[in-house]
Amino acid sequence: MESVERLCLIADSWQSSSLPGPVSVIIKGMAQNSETLVPGTLYLVPTPIGNLEDMTLRSIRVLKQCDVVAAEDTRRTGMLLKHLELSKRLISCYQFNEARRSKEIVGRLEAGETVALVTDGGTPGVSDPGERVVRAVRAADLRVEALPGACALTVALATSGLPGESFHFFGFLPHKKGKRRNRLEEMKPLSGTLILYESPYRIEKLLHELAEIFPDREVVLARELTKQFEELLRGTPSELIEQTGKRRLKGEFVVLISGASKTGPRVDPG
Repeated sequence: MESVERLCLIADSWQSSSLPGPVSVIIKGMAQNSETLVPGTLYLVPTPIGNLEDMTLRSIRVLKQCDVVAAEDTRRTGMLLKHLELSKRLISCYQFNEARRSKEIVGRLEAGETVALVTDGGTPGVSDPGERVVRAVRAADLRVEALPGACALTVALATSGLPGESFHFFGFLPHKKGKRRNRLEEMKPLSGTLILYESPYRIEKLLHELAEIFPDREVVLARELTKQFEELLRGTPSELIEQTGKRRLKGEFVVLISGASKTGPRVDPG
């Protein structure tokens, strides 16, 4: 059964349940009256970072209607498409072939095809492959359309309780000690919330680095976001070292650090 038809069935079941009728009407309307894709367009399609229910209706439609899906990992995307009961042509587009694949994608778009770009989870181009492809497509004066959707950065920031009106995102830190240290030192004077990604294999190392450079800052570790065992840990770097020292933590982390204090010398209004 096609995904659009499945959405209609969901809408019908909701109408017969206690859920509000307008909700099912909206879903059915989107499923039946969806727009067709624009030829020669690259679509950036976010995919779930853990919970498959976070796949949007629009993203499903684009994956259904596009000519080809460019995926960071074709096997992983293949499983997602199977879950959605979609069958599409897949081509790989990952860190080490992105430059070469960009030329192919531009050629496909120039021929009038529609291409959906996806990563293993989250939004393409946000600490994931996609930036080079978008630059190449823009340079060829072709159309790019980004769909809103799952992003670990925004989920973690929203649930952290740290200020969100101003923040700085750094992605993954360099692996080499000197470059990591320099990047962290560059972050130190910034006043907004500082956000970065880290793997479970380097999170202990990062906490010790933060204890040296940001000893008194509030730090939030977010892991397994949108999954059953989602967890947020908070405290100073030293407190987090103590909290995590005897645990084997899995999954990539979003690390949020409170920004530098904006408090300056007190001015007497009188």
